[in-house]
This record gives sequence, C-alpha cells and structure tokens, in this order.
Amino acid sequence: MTLDPRNAALALHRFGFGPKLGSTSGSIAAIASDPQGALLAELEVPKAGQIVNPNLATSGAAQRTGFEFAYARQAQMVLERRRREAAQAENPGAGNAMEDKPAEAAAQANAMTPPRRNFLDEAGARINAAHNADIGFVERLVWFWSNHFCVAGTYMAGAYEREAIRPHVLGRFADMLQAAEGHPAMLDYLDNAQSIGPSSDEGIVRNRGLNENLAREILELHTLGVRTVYTQADVTNFAKVITGWTMLPTRDNPEHGGEFVFNPRMHEPGEQTLIGKTYAGGGVQQGRSVLADLARHPATAKHIATKLARHFIADEPPPALIERLTFRFFETEGDLKEVAKALVTAPEAWAAERAKIKRPSEWVVATRRAAGRKNINTQGMVGQQRLLGEWLWQPSAPTGYSDDNAAWLSGLKLRLQSANTFAQAVAGDVEPRELVDATLGPLATAETRQAVARAESKAQALTLLIMAPEFQRR
Repeated sequence: MTLDPRNAALALHRFGFGPKLGSTSGSIAAIASDPQGALLAELEVPKAGQIVNPNLATSGAAQRTGFEFAYARQAQMVLERRRREAAQAENPGAGNAMEDKPAEAAAQANAMTPPRRNFLDEAGARINAAHNADIGFVERLVWFWSNHFCVAGTYMAGAYEREAIRPHVLGRFADMLQAAEGHPAMLDYLDNAQSIGPSSDEGIVRNRGLNENLAREILELHTLGVRTVYTQADVTNFAKVITGWTMLPTRDNPEHGGEFVFNPRMHEPGEQTLIGKTYAGGGVQQGRSVLADLARHPATAKHIATKLARHFIADEPPPALIERLTFRFFETEGDLKEVAKALVTAPEAWAAERAKIKRPSEWVVATRRAAGRKNINTQGMVGQQRLLGEWLWQPSAPTGYSDDNAAWLSGLKLRLQSANTFAQAVAGDVEPRELVDATLGPLATAETRQAVARAESKAQALTLLIMAPEFQRR
C-alpha cells in the first residue's frame, strides 16, 4: 500500500481542522493511504453537517426569549428610575443609589442570562461538531456558507445556521438560498422585515416605502457578485418583489413572534422586471421565482466558485480551479456536494502553496484537537476567538469575515499570547516533540522541529508548535 503522509497532513489542515491527537480516524496516519478518499467519504456520511439536538431553541423561540428578557429588564430599569426619582424627591441629598453599587451593576452585566445561555448552547454545539469531526471538511463547508450568508446582531444567529445552512450544505444551492433569504434572522438583519411596497395597501396608508438592503446584498454578495449583470433598477425592482417577506412581531405574538410570515398588505403589487426577465405578480412566489433564477445564473456559478477557491486554496486562486468549479456548479445546477467533490479532486487544490492563514475560529479549534482535549470550554473558546478579532456570528458587515490574508496578519501577535496561555494550561498532558509528527508530519520544517526540540519547557515547545507557520496555515 502506498502511503501519502504529506497530502494526508495537507488534507487535514487545508480542508479540515487539523489532526486530532489520540484519534484513530482523524490523524495523518489514518488517512495517509487515500487522503482524497477520506475527504470524499466525509461527504457521504448520513446527515453530514446536521446538528440534531432537541434542547436547542428554534430561531423563533430564541427571538422570543431574547425579547422577553430585554423587555423585562427595560421594565426593571423603569421601576428603578421611578424609585430613585421618588427617593430624591423625599431626600434631595440622597444622590443616585445605583452609583454606589458598581460591583452589583457589573455582576448583572455579566450574568448568565437566558439569551446568553442560548448563545453558548448554540456555540457549544457548533464547536463540538468541529472538534469531534474526523477531518472536519463538512463542518468547514458549514462555516464557509454561514459566513457567506452571514447575519449579525440577532438572538437567532445560532439557530439560523442550524435551520438555513446545515440542512442544505451538501444539497442544492437554490434550496440554501431560499432558506437563508426567507429566514427571519436574515429579514431582520438586512431590514427587509420593515420594507413596504410604496403602492401596497400598507405603503399607501402609512406613507412608507422600500428598504433595498436585502435585495442589494442578495445580488452583490449572495448570488451574482459585485458589479456584474444587474443595475440599480434591478436592485429596486427586486426590493419590491420581496416586500411582504417579514416576521411576526414578537411584542404581539408571545407564541409565534419571530417566525416568518408573508404579509400581502406590505407587498408591492404587479409584475416586476429583473435582469431582462419579467416576473408576474403573485405574492411570495414572485420572490421565490427570482431567487430560483439567480441560483442558476452563470454569474452566480462563477462568484461561488471564486469564493470557495479563495477560502480553501489561495487569495488569488488558480484560474483553472475557478473554471473547474464554475463548470461543475453550473452543470449540476448548484449541487453543492458535487462542487465540494470537484474542489478536493482538483489537482490545483493540492499543488498550491500553503499561504492561507487560518481564521481565528479555525485555529482555536485546531489547537484543542492537536492537544487531544476531550472536552471543550465553550465560553473560553468563544472569548478567545473574540479577542483575536472574529466574534462568533458578529461580523461587522454583510460581507462577512474576510478570506484575504491581509485581514488576519496583524492579529498574529495576539495569537502568540493566546497560544502561550493555552500551552501553560495543557502542556503537562502532552509531549510537544511527539506532537510535531502527529500534527504536522511532513509539513514541519527543519526550523520548526529544531525550535520545538530546543524549547526550555513543554509549554514553550507547545507554544512554538501551534504558532509555527505550518500550523497557522491551511
């Protein structure tokens, strides 16, 4: 049997979350006989990418929990203000009682609130799925698509990833597109829940109009790509098409608030023309028809192919790889499993230089796998990821977190401090010199091997290993 430890190590770092110490299936040796085959096998695992946990809240339930907590806290603040005002009226010299309790205020700010618990439960499920994966290729795809269709600033972010992304990660792009754009988290994040057709009944009565945010981002970011085949008129017309795509207001719906609803009173009536095609009026189906056409447009195929190649392979991906993925996306009508297969079987995917820097979230998981940690500290890992500049489900813009190296180079110094803290905590449980072969194998340079061997302590050796360029890169 011919072994290929180099490509086995490359497969684990480039397409997964790195080798896992003590694993019989997630190690360099375990997949050395057929690295490509091991990646392809992950795509065939039943329910790959799914998280089935009845204890996790639906997006609607998460939204309602967050709203009720915030509303109760607001009511409490009103009561506190009234008490202070009453106390000051009786005794003007008493001052502000809350100013005398900074420790109590800080404790309340850091309390394990119901929304915080929901967030950590979702984060724990996500991180565990990556940490426990054999290689993690499907999880990496989930994280890619979640960032592609990113949302932020919502109680529903974790549930959104489970509901809109995971069920379709190896399915059809068209289905994921429909699920993401019609999800309440997306409608809330990009303000479509408040968008009203100017000629709709609601628009006429309330004299309010369109919000183009979601329409623009679907065309620019999610499907066709920036400055391709559409015009500003197309953006405006598309915004009209998806008016009425909203969610039940949580304030008035304690049982179903935060769930999707199509409101015909908000929907702009009549036909709309988009990228040269006219779509008849017909309520929610008008928008679904536009999304179906966008999903199979050639510009979408190229945009998605380029982003996938950039994420996994290089900032400037080989043109032949982009062309290969574009063709496969187009000929399979957006079958994402087939596109993933095309990616890992493309010669260009294995020949390119290892120049891509792992994002903080990937690197944090990779360090735990390398050290063979059986249990994870969700709160600690989320906090570490935040300190390194990648807040979980909180990108600063609809573009999501960048896949360009330049965005992460300046944060490498912060990783050194993080690596040292982690190494101090776990070094007693590992033998760093042995980890060089287990985690990097043939990818380890002579310089890295020498630095680890000459380290003054296990903690220093482990720090040097997980900060090595070969470990930092995909």
